[in-house]
Amino acid sequence: MSQMPQQAALSKCPSCEEPLESGDRFCGACGYDLSVVPARPRDEPTVAVNGSVPPQASADRDRPRPPSAPPAAPSWPTAPPAHHPARTSLPDTSAGQGTPVRGTPVPPPPAPGTLMPPSTAPDTPVPPSPGQGTPVPPPGAQVPPSTAPGAPVAPPAQGAPVPASPAQVTPVPPSRAEGTPVPPPSAEPSAPSSGVRFDRRAQQEERAAQPDEYPLQAPDPRVAAEQGTAGGGAAVCVACRAGRVDDDGYCENCGHAQPRERDHMEQESGPIGAVSDRGLRHHRNEDAFAVSTTALPDGSPASVAIVCDGVSSATRPDEASLAASRAANESLLAALPRGTHPQQAMHDAIVAASEAVNALADEPAAAREHAPHQNAPACTIVGAVVTAGLLVVGWVGDSRVYWIPVDRSTPAARLTEDDSWAAQMVAAGLMGEAEAYADQRAHAITGWLGADAYELEPHTASFKPDRPGVVVVCTDGLWNYAESADEMAEAVPADAAVRPLHAARVLVGHALDGGGHDNVTVALVPFPAVPQGAGSA
Repeated sequence: MSQMPQQAALSKCPSCEEPLESGDRFCGACGYDLSVVPARPRDEPTVAVNGSVPPQASADRDRPRPPSAPPAAPSWPTAPPAHHPARTSLPDTSAGQGTPVRGTPVPPPPAPGTLMPPSTAPDTPVPPSPGQGTPVPPPGAQVPPSTAPGAPVAPPAQGAPVPASPAQVTPVPPSRAEGTPVPPPSAEPSAPSSGVRFDRRAQQEERAAQPDEYPLQAPDPRVAAEQGTAGGGAAVCVACRAGRVDDDGYCENCGHAQPRERDHMEQESGPIGAVSDRGLRHHRNEDAFAVSTTALPDGSPASVAIVCDGVSSATRPDEASLAASRAANESLLAALPRGTHPQQAMHDAIVAASEAVNALADEPAAAREHAPHQNAPACTIVGAVVTAGLLVVGWVGDSRVYWIPVDRSTPAARLTEDDSWAAQMVAAGLMGEAEAYADQRAHAITGWLGADAYELEPHTASFKPDRPGVVVVCTDGLWNYAESADEMAEAVPADAAVRPLHAARVLVGHALDGGGHDNVTVALVPFPAVPQGAGSA
């Protein structure tokens, strides 16, 4: 998952003040994104005598100043630092002379009869600092008295400076030379407070009071949906429906892994519908399918459905099933329009699929040295071709094809025989079908596509049904929950011939409701009514 560097190590959340742990990227209480916290300000607090921090203190500190004479070093002693650096006492004027804040230079008392400037004379109001370009009043200039609390304020003359009350005064450092322009103070009056605070505390309270400037990482779900629509289908998390999905396939908000493309696939091609699902127990979908339509040389339509099941005990079974389904589909689409008989075309398609899977085993010798326990990719295959009056099936492995008539009063049928241990036991008469398929070795296949398979023996068969029906092409992930033809006919919806995709979804749901122990893939191909009689070739 993408990591975003964190700018500053924090002990508390800047938004809700909750404690944080080392390495946290988000606050566990409010979800605040800690990666957007600005760098910690320099430890140069600006102190105001009224207990508040001037909003422009940090800006004044960083603003370039005009050149001035170097300040002379103070000749008086410096008061010792306060015991607690975060708060100091307010000036005490009970003795008739103000006591400056601890930690600031304390000038010596003036000689008797010496005229003091307005900025330092005791109990004398000081006008606010003028704006840039306005000179500071010279020492000894007359300063208008401050307005008493509750008394009306007379409007000043045009162009005259506006006096301020002592509670709004920002002290001018003694090192500033006379006549040097002073940055203007804040236009907003400071709120009264019981003490003096550092800038850092004020910034945190200001940030909490204005949460809109620091939005949480998770946006409003409705806004996220609108942005996804406006942005051309941007991926939104399927779990929280709010966070964005990063390039690794995880939600940036809740961290939920997103479904992969092959976890659930649906396709409708002409009259064919197919659905494939990962199931409830497997970590990935190792099945694959391909459905398509084409035309024969006489112009009549032909429907093609290929379903492959990757062998889980082999290496890269998902790649094997995908390569086999694509190769077989391409072979059929190339052979049928040329006039190749559908049964021969099905045989050639299985051979092409086998060659595609075998090619996956071609790897450098060094790769086998680094992974000596890997084996060749493998999968099973089953397919069906439906033309006007002809049904052709082909297979290798234990995936199956069922015939389900539209008229459910007539019996359904299974059109394939498994290449499995159970089927061999039944064919040899050594075990009954129920006993064989109840054995734990029942699903051990005896035929598959792959470089380490036995001699390839594609099975093909053709049928001529005399009535309309539906051809069900599926993996064992479905027929494990509807093994016999009658059980499959009960699971197939009655309107499957006119709604094949809906029927495929119903069948996948039937397998998931039964436990979903394996990947589930099914394709439904409607078979039209024909005037010819039934037969088998």
